[in-house]
This record gives sequence, structure tokens and C-alpha cells, in this order.
Amino acid sequence: MPVSFSKGAEMRIETNNSLVRRNRRLAQYLFFISIAVLVASFIYVNSQALGGELPQPGTLEGTLYLLLPALVLPFGVISSMISVRMTNHWIRQPRPEEALRAGLKGLSNRSVLYNYLHMPLRHLLICPQGVFAITTRFQNGSYQVDGERWKTQESAFSRFTSFFRRDGIGHPASEARSHADRLQALLPEGIDVRPLIVFVDPAARLEVSDSPVPVLHADSKREPNIRDYLRKIPEQERQPMSVAQIEDFEAATLAG
Repeated sequence: MPVSFSKGAEMRIETNNSLVRRNRRLAQYLFFISIAVLVASFIYVNSQALGGELPQPGTLEGTLYLLLPALVLPFGVISSMISVRMTNHWIRQPRPEEALRAGLKGLSNRSVLYNYLHMPLRHLLICPQGVFAITTRFQNGSYQVDGERWKTQESAFSRFTSFFRRDGIGHPASEARSHADRLQALLPEGIDVRPLIVFVDPAARLEVSDSPVPVLHADSKREPNIRDYLRKIPEQERQPMSVAQIEDFEAATLAG
């Protein structure tokens, strides 16, 4: 598709809205299914137990009484954990694409932000400063970053419950580099994909002493933030793509 940048216009944003809507619905469906399964299993087991007489072993009723909870309960637990993870990524506020849009406001009108169009990379920014693979984090806790090591200021109980909330921080730096490496093959020679880690929740607190990948806030009122980071990149380190190169890139990657 032809690429055009109108004078005075804001950064162009391309979002895979169909994927967002589909995953939002799936997260909601999984939530209600998992709750229904867990409640139905609980009612079945307790109704049999309170019925006065348990089903006899060896009978169909006895076999069902033993097997159903063993099969259904794990399904309910697993589906609920998947739904929580999907909710974190596709429903939880603030939405990453909206936080990035607000945080990058004022960036050159020769910039394009792609959301969910180059999966597993969720956000890609092409601007006069270069090409950036953005790996977002929704967590709102307090984190200390020293190289590849990430520490969180949480109690032992909070760390335990984070497993069920599916909000562990994971390995942001290695994930960000992996996303950048996957995209690199799609770009012309001389253009490097640079990875960024961006926290979209303004409540997140970061202490970064050393990191192989820049760790930033989406919120322009927090420090360090992505907009200021881009603006401070020296001219000699910038790798802008031409309009023709962006056009070729979109033709190759957005054909679907």
C-alpha cells in the first residue's frame, strides 16, 4: 500500500484490531468456562458426598465420582490460569497500544507505530531515529534492574500469588532481543532493529543501574521515558528508513 506522511499530521498508527477483539473475546469466554467448570465440579462432588450414601466402587456412578473431579478440576484450573494470562495481555488497563500512543505524542509525523501486526513482536516503531522492537510489560510493581538480573520488591506471599495471577516479570531483556532478531531479517541492510522494554503502567517503579536493553516508561511524565529516549539519540546514531523502504516493508509484512 502507498505510504504517505502528511505535513503537520501526527504519527501514523496501524493496529491489528481484529486480533485484539478476538483475543479479548477468547479471554472472556475462557474465564466464564473455567468458573463454570470449577463450580459444577464442586457442586457435583459435594452433592454426592452429602447425598447420604456414596456411589459404590465398580459401578458407573462410582467410576464417574472418582474420575470426573480428577479430570475436570485440572481442566478448570488450567483454563482459569490461561484466561488470567490473556486478560493481563488483552483486557487489562492501561492498554499498551494506547499507552504508547500517548507516550509518543509529539514524535515526528514521519513515524509509524505497528501494533500486533508482526507477532510475536507486539509493537514495532519506525521513526526518523530508527527501527525499534518494543517489548511491553503491564506490571505495576517495583523493580531493580542490574544487567540481566531483575529483582522485585515483593513479599514472599506476593511472589507466591503472582504465579496464579500470571504477572511474573519473566525475562524482558532476552525476550526483547529475540523479538528484534526475528524482525531483523525483514529489513534492508544498514538498518538495525533496536530492542526496547517499556512499562505501560505509570505506577511501575524502576531502578535501572545497568541493562543490555533500555528499560523505559511509556508515560512521558516518568523518567526515563520512551519519548525522551528517542529524542536524545544523537544524529550520527540514527538509522531512518526512507518512504520507499517503509513501503516495501509494509508490502512484505502486511499483505495479510
